[in-house]
Amino acid sequence: MARVLALAAALIAAPLFVAAEGQETVTTFTLDNGMDVVVIEDHRAPVVQHMVWYRAGSADEPVGSSGVAHFLEHLLFKATETLEAGELSATVAANGGNDNAFTSYDYTAYFQRVAADRLELMMRMEADRMRNIRLTERDIETERNVILEERNQRTENNPRSLFGEQMDAAQFLNHRYGVPVIGWKHEMETLDMEDALSFYHTYYTPNNAILVVTGDVEPEAVRALAETYYGVIPANPDLPERFRAQEPPQTAARRLTFKDARVAQPYVQRSYLAPERDSGAQETAAALYLLAELLGGGTTSYLNEKLQFDTQTAIYTAASYRGMSLDDTTFDLIVVPAQGVSLQEAEDAMDKTLADFIAEGVDQADLDRIKMQLRAALIYERDNVDGIGNRYGAALASGLTVEDVQAWPDILQAVTGDEIIAAARAVLRPEASVTGWLMKDAEVTQ
Repeated sequence: MARVLALAAALIAAPLFVAAEGQETVTTFTLDNGMDVVVIEDHRAPVVQHMVWYRAGSADEPVGSSGVAHFLEHLLFKATETLEAGELSATVAANGGNDNAFTSYDYTAYFQRVAADRLELMMRMEADRMRNIRLTERDIETERNVILEERNQRTENNPRSLFGEQMDAAQFLNHRYGVPVIGWKHEMETLDMEDALSFYHTYYTPNNAILVVTGDVEPEAVRALAETYYGVIPANPDLPERFRAQEPPQTAARRLTFKDARVAQPYVQRSYLAPERDSGAQETAAALYLLAELLGGGTTSYLNEKLQFDTQTAIYTAASYRGMSLDDTTFDLIVVPAQGVSLQEAEDAMDKTLADFIAEGVDQADLDRIKMQLRAALIYERDNVDGIGNRYGAALASGLTVEDVQAWPDILQAVTGDEIIAAARAVLRPEASVTGWLMKDAEVTQ
């Protein structure tokens, strides 16, 4: 009874975020060992998604060991003290669920989606591999070959991916965002047991992890299970401060040309260094998000209307803003020229269109339409426990808070056209840009 009363008192003290219409009710608490827990209730179906997010991604890797975060993600599906290699995924499948993992610059996440009454089993297995992974040299060799083949398929055989790597490397001279998540091939080839275990023992610890449970669950039950399985794992008292080398001031426009005989459709890409979403100060990021939607968010976007329909300069345009990151990110543009239009002509048309957009200002009707679409999308997102868990997990692993996630929709709705133009003027500066041309290598094909 004493334990029940103590648990009830703790839950009363835990933050409870009651969201506005179209959002979620979220309960958060932290275990004694420092593990953060987020519970998002959705009782409409007897399903639960269980996710563990580690605040460690490829940008946290030691210099010279690029790809080790993703490499370790693969290795965590090997044996532990209690599970054989592959047994975790087989158990999830046998219980009617699915599981996977993914690595980004700022985090690595593992998840299972199962029937709600299987949550305890998922926690037991996930907590086991948080501390009890058992690797062999054969595991290292096998999975190293797997990730090298993955790089061959996704990157080496895709000129667009190779081009994208070069764009990032040119944009980030000093920050690890300039290194591909999967790693540089020559460094991936040297990854070994020591690299993997060093990263594992440093970062795979409860005080560096976020547990996100979404679906048909009660916060009290989640807390009891989390304390049982994760709460007994010791924290790492030597967890390093999360510090990355930052970019120096970018004061010169950069250009690159990437030629490859396999290129079927040349195009122009431009990236600008841009601020990320900052906790408690998301207004600039919201303006950039809406700027991307206005410029390149579909067939009615400004770039598309001007370049594809009015001047028929392009057959495709896009704009995107990667705001969810721990450090400065990029705002990106793509223009695929129409038949007979050169890359230089496409680039010149893009620059003129951007200048016209800033000079004209935001069309209020277009902004209102996009905001309405965002409101609708938020409501539809509530039907997807996977998406909800990803939204909160990625945000918390990237330095944001639950309050920031809850506030984001209202911040987006409050952005004005003048604020969007101000953000465009501040970010779309040539001296902080990289312009790339992806083109066919004519000499190779002759």
